[in-house]
Amino acid sequence: KIVFDGLTLEELGNKLNRSLESVLANQGSFIASYSLEKGVDPYLATAIMLHETGCSYKCSSLVTYCNNVGGMKGSPGCGGGSYRSFATLEDGIRAFIDNLANNYYAYGLTTPELMNPKYAESTAWASRVNTYIESIKSR
Repeated sequence: KIVFDGLTLEELGNKLNRSLESVLANQGSFIASYSLEKGVDPYLATAIMLHETGCSYKCSSLVTYCNNVGGMKGSPGCGGGSYRSFATLEDGIRAFIDNLANNYYAYGLTTPELMNPKYAESTAWASRVNTYIESIKSR
């Protein structure tokens, strides 16, 4: 059954996996299924994760030690800091995708360009996320 971009869920998960390294390796199927369940573009969710975490190579310590894949702030704090810590990687991925669904998609902010002013201070953020999206799609 085709679920997204002409791909089955298994094919989509495999496509995402080809861009995920380090701590996020082999999380493509989970990211794909949860993104689709929440109505979020799985390429966009993965691209933001890669941009925020560095997990296309080696993940940041925020991911490695605190399972935070989106640079989300809150409590409990990671190492006593302002960035949120999650018990498991799956919890961190769910919270990140929920954040996209509830705080961006719910308000019509469904592209990097529309999300940029709310998501990031850098005006180059959307362009960088789009570069990741194109890389993910080409693999």
